[in-house]
Amino acid sequence: MEQVDLGEDPLALDRQVCFALSVASRSVIALYRPLLEPLNLTHPQYLVMLALWESSPRSVKDLSNTLQADSATLSPLLKRLETVGYLTRRRSADDERLLTAELTEAGRALRAKAEEIPYRVVEQLGMDVSELEALNGSLHRVIDAAHRSRAV
Repeated sequence: MEQVDLGEDPLALDRQVCFALSVASRSVIALYRPLLEPLNLTHPQYLVMLALWESSPRSVKDLSNTLQADSATLSPLLKRLETVGYLTRRRSADDERLLTAELTEAGRALRAKAEEIPYRVVEQLGMDVSELEALNGSLHRVIDAAHRSRAV
């Protein structure tokens, strides 16, 4: 394998992609917290709701794949969202092994309140939408590359 030149100090903290991703993730998620509190949602629950607002009902397996979360992570999120009345979970009549999650009327209505959140986050970041779209594209390429690397 050919070694890539990483400059003078390949272990400099500020040059580590993992460090930048970690700090950026925590920082951006912190912006969401006060916006999600009035909706009675945590950020991971918000991600579940985003997936269900795109398509409901959905199998838990499909949600797990979409959110790239294992069932041990997803199950408590779904249980909490069911407890607050945003969704219901049911076994499929056709296949008892298949568990589906479906938005309730309250869960569907919550979407209208959540629609302002992306605009507020963009405003708080003070960045151009085009910059954030480019960043999102770059991050998806990083995710895909990491998945490909693990598959080898």
